[in-house]
Amino acid sequence: MCLAVPGRVMEIEERDGTRMAVVDFGGVVKDVCLEYLPDLEVGEYAIVHVGFALQRLDEESALRTLELFAELGLLQEEFGDAWEAAAGPGETAEAER
Repeated sequence: MCLAVPGRVMEIEERDGTRMAVVDFGGVVKDVCLEYLPDLEVGEYAIVHVGFALQRLDEESALRTLELFAELGLLQEEFGDAWEAAAGPGETAEAER
């Protein structure tokens, strides 16, 4: 599954002519392209989908959405270990030992 997830911009830099940001998604940090939101600033929140910031979001909405995603396990599903998720419950390497 590939969700559109809110995240907070931690830092911004130019990389090979592309405006990029380090974004925190409730504890998971990823690189994100800011080309669709060139005026986004450090500390602001944005909806991110497949590595691109698509829409600015207010802090209250972003935090509420992140909390809901965490409660539903969607953040783990989106950012967790893909191999572990594919193995299914009880089928991790730890369970096989």
